[in-house]
Amino acid sequence: MKTPKVGFVSLGCPKALVDSERILTQLKTEGYQVASDYDGADLVVVNTCGFIESAVQESLDAIGEAMSENGRVIVTGCLGKDEDKIRQMHPNVLKVTGAAAYQDVMEAVHEYVPAPPKHNPFIDLVPEQGVRLTPKHYAYLKISEGCNHRCTFCIIPSMRGDLVSRPVGKVLDEAAALKRAGVKEVLVISQDTSAYGVDTKYKLDFWNGQPVKTKFYDMCEALGQLGIWVRLHYVYPYPHVDAAIDLMAQGKILPYLDIPFQHASPRILKLMKRPAHSENTLERLKLWREKCPELVIRSTFVVGFPGETEEDFQILLEWLKEAQLDRVGCFTYSPVEGATANDLPDHVPEEIKQDRYERFMEVQQAISAAKLQKRIGQKMTVLVDGLEDEFPVAVARSYADAPEIDGNVFVEDIDKSVIKAGDLLEVEITDADEYDLFAKLIQIKSA
Repeated sequence: MKTPKVGFVSLGCPKALVDSERILTQLKTEGYQVASDYDGADLVVVNTCGFIESAVQESLDAIGEAMSENGRVIVTGCLGKDEDKIRQMHPNVLKVTGAAAYQDVMEAVHEYVPAPPKHNPFIDLVPEQGVRLTPKHYAYLKISEGCNHRCTFCIIPSMRGDLVSRPVGKVLDEAAALKRAGVKEVLVISQDTSAYGVDTKYKLDFWNGQPVKTKFYDMCEALGQLGIWVRLHYVYPYPHVDAAIDLMAQGKILPYLDIPFQHASPRILKLMKRPAHSENTLERLKLWREKCPELVIRSTFVVGFPGETEEDFQILLEWLKEAQLDRVGCFTYSPVEGATANDLPDHVPEEIKQDRYERFMEVQQAISAAKLQKRIGQKMTVLVDGLEDEFPVAVARSYADAPEIDGNVFVEDIDKSVIKAGDLLEVEITDADEYDLFAKLIQIKSA
């Protein structure tokens, strides 16, 4: 009996990527092979995204391609919440499941392609850290599902439910397994990382025989003992985050915070129903930087939200100039099917949205360029992501750069025969532009 093969298409954010990794790990554990193309697959799983309309369309297109190339398709992920929309375009998909529905996906796979009866786990070994879709030297560590907030532009709670935190012992076990597998950096992700454990009332768990609370700070403190880079994403600026800055100042975790501020106008934040919007964030940023001068903060913002006036936008620009954030992304508001913000009055015309986006990015580019210029002459530790094909250049990242969303550090004039992805290098910064740094090698710190 031939070994069944399952094709896999993974779309969306890092949280969806972790879902894909878990499903692939279970498939491998049960003896399935992962097909490298549509033709060799007995069926195809498409893990979708449904957060904004462009992502919905990308997901529908991916389902259509899988149906055209293979014809036997299981759909999972965030868009799976809207099965009617999927079946309107693709009525013959085998099964539709929602986000993080690992068991439902496996049951559907079993229904249409039964697992091999003679799978031998001693021959078909699955690595301790499971199957991952990231490079070997970094990995995403998802600590919870869902979200308790009800932001008016977001439909994540309707797709993924309320906050459900993973037991801290399991989170730390997974992080330790990743380190043993050679991972040099873990990126902590969830919908609201700083709310970790709220739903469990910070339940006590155990790790390595020691009691640990299922709580944001306690998790960060324990992760800081692993001796690898720990990067925090999607952290809201609640007061209890202050304690984590101490860990950063002590070098236990990376002095990097990804905080989705979204806006600065109190009126727009109220319309968005953003959590923690009443906090004096500028004062909090000042306090954090006093405690940890190396702290880097990245964020995302939305311009053109319904009801946003020129006055609101000017408040955002002035806040941005004062906040001096290191890494910033910006999006024009896009209606999301099912979001309550769609019903708000005074939607902003597209041409005004685009104009505000360009003005916003012009301000932030100047801030970013000035900050990176100050790096010239500094010595930094960087993690190599890969090597340039045609030039003696290593493409790396410092503590200030998350993969795929921030800038790079290009280490020039290196010997490509002795440097590889996953190496830690000590470098000196020699130049900078608006987003990236350029450096010369001092030494290889660890391979």
